[in-house]
Amino acid sequence: MSLSCPHQKLCGGCQMLALPYPEQLARKQAQMQRLFGKLCPVRPILGMDDPAHYRCKVQAAVGTVNGRTVTGLYQPSSHRLVPVEHCWLEDERAAAVFATARQLMDRLRLPAYNDVTHTGLVRHLLVRVGKYTGEVMLVVVTGSAIFPARAQFVAGMRAAHPELTTIVQSVNGRRTSMVLGDRFRTLYGPGYIRDKLCGCEFLISPASFYQVNPAQTQRLYTAALEMAGLTGTETVIDAYCGTGTIGIIAAKKAGQVLGVELNRSAVQDAQKNARLNHIQNIRFVCDDAGRFMTRMAAEGQRADLVLMDPPRQGSSPEFLRALQKLKPRTIVYISCGPDTQRRDAEWLCAHGWRALQAQPVDLFPFTDHCENILLFAGK
Repeated sequence: MSLSCPHQKLCGGCQMLALPYPEQLARKQAQMQRLFGKLCPVRPILGMDDPAHYRCKVQAAVGTVNGRTVTGLYQPSSHRLVPVEHCWLEDERAAAVFATARQLMDRLRLPAYNDVTHTGLVRHLLVRVGKYTGEVMLVVVTGSAIFPARAQFVAGMRAAHPELTTIVQSVNGRRTSMVLGDRFRTLYGPGYIRDKLCGCEFLISPASFYQVNPAQTQRLYTAALEMAGLTGTETVIDAYCGTGTIGIIAAKKAGQVLGVELNRSAVQDAQKNARLNHIQNIRFVCDDAGRFMTRMAAEGQRADLVLMDPPRQGSSPEFLRALQKLKPRTIVYISCGPDTQRRDAEWLCAHGWRALQAQPVDLFPFTDHCENILLFAGK
């Protein structure tokens, strides 16, 4: 499968769109082999059976062209909005919701926000889809809390899209490139959707971190926990735990799990998710993971396994030194930034661990991004 898109050069999001999918996988496999082949064996990459329309979180900037509302993406490093009505990466339900929102904005005279003059109302639209539940969320990001014709807008969206289970307003009055604001107002439904991963159910709120490709996330988490080799007795630390997804899944196979996350709202979501799944052998701590592990080591506590999934820039030196102090028997390192993962892997291999295997997973077809899992054992 290879695809074409009229917006590819302006958008810049799909670097491999014109390549047949098997060739994309071959290139990513070769990249992982170059990065990690000298450290450990690299397993064959896990690709998708159907790689189109995999993104279940879709956001669009809102603008005006010739007096009509448009939605799309900003051209990189510019204020130029590229109108996009169809994207090969995005769940097709999002395109339909965006089309209705554009029509309603024009009919109700709801002005798009102008990020140069900082006038207007609607800045962005965000759709989140529960792939395995079918639930759909629409988030309308506005520049002010005042939302004229709010009731008519909500009624119009619900009438056109019965699949919408919740509609939320996010207020972002700051002069920033960030999409969501820090104030949320539920206009319809519960304010969240649900989805399922690896037999567990998760609540997804507008600002929740949740992998954009749930089908491949299941393969990613399944592979990571198989590599961990849990037997039911281990103490596991889920560092950078976010809303608790992999930690809750791991708790079914571990003795106890400690999830550590600096974002307080994410910790609250993780606690809700644990209760939702009736998981009692997991607890969550709002703290920096490095500081938390350093204290554990100072108190003589141990961990058998550390699951880590840091941001694209990789782990900090402080976090790595905390790992060295805690000395877990096993580390499973999931990364969306293999270059920084290689840097951290070299540090770990120089400070007490052996890299045993790498498992690439294609979470982002048609792009040059690749997820990778590394398994480490103590020397």
